[in-house]
Amino acid sequence: MQTIAVFVLASLAMGGVVYVFLYPILSGEKKAEQRMASVAKAEPVAARTTRGAQKSRRDTVESTLKEIEERHKKNKKLSINQRIKYAGLEWSYRKFIVISGVVGFAMFMAVLMSGVGLLAALAAGFAGGFGLPRWYLSFMKKRREKKFLESFVDAVDIIVRGIKAGLPLLDCLKMIVSEAREPVKTEFKTIVETQAVGMPLGEACGKLYENVPVPEANFFGIVISIQQKAGGNLSEALGNLSRVLRDRKKMKAKIQAMSQEAKASAGIIGCLPLAVMILVWVTSPQYIELLWTEPLGRLMLAGSAFWMFCGVMVMKKMINFDF
Repeated sequence: MQTIAVFVLASLAMGGVVYVFLYPILSGEKKAEQRMASVAKAEPVAARTTRGAQKSRRDTVESTLKEIEERHKKNKKLSINQRIKYAGLEWSYRKFIVISGVVGFAMFMAVLMSGVGLLAALAAGFAGGFGLPRWYLSFMKKRREKKFLESFVDAVDIIVRGIKAGLPLLDCLKMIVSEAREPVKTEFKTIVETQAVGMPLGEACGKLYENVPVPEANFFGIVISIQQKAGGNLSEALGNLSRVLRDRKKMKAKIQAMSQEAKASAGIIGCLPLAVMILVWVTSPQYIELLWTEPLGRLMLAGSAFWMFCGVMVMKKMINFDF
């Protein structure tokens, strides 16, 4: 039995060796590999050049996207000067500090003279000095971005039509400066002036996102920057960008229309406690006056206001969408 087992195993081993070395020859795989190698050697030089150009363009696009992403990561934390610039105001940092101090002091004195108490006056002064001015900058920033987006898609269409007509990109930008509305006119004027002092046009368009931090401006800067570095059909790329921006605008309007019911419900829920308090005060003033005449009532009123504020912020977060 041992002899038979050794013979069988030796036969299997010899068969495996013969299979490994002879099967490629007998099956024709070796000839197929030789033909593929000969075809690869006979590949046209033009095809290799085209593939190399495509690879070089892909590497250029990837490096450009990485540079833009790194630059945007550094600009996540906004300073007061950046907030003022995004709001479109011509304020200096000193002027902002003075306005914040004046507003905070005015609210502190108004609440203190009303006789509510020193703690409430300090809270009102803090809100007026640190909260209200920053809220105003945020409000003006959103208002400016909304105006920019209303005219930006039309500006991109002007560039597409101008390039298809044979005009250079710079002339199309100058046409936008002369015909567009604010703030698109000012931003594209900045691009033209920046390019005039020596900065490459792709880099100048990339800085549009630094002045108007909206995704649409970022898309535009990326398209122009990649086209300047890698080449390509700029009118087709900007035409696709215009179509994407219009689709985003339609989707945003659709989402806002669908969320109006939730916003109306949130407004009713948020105003209901205040409305009930006013109605109770009108009908039974002595019953509800304990809330601001007694120390415990003022404490309960402050706690209720705090929790109502938290509830309103939660509802606002739930019904607002980022695009």
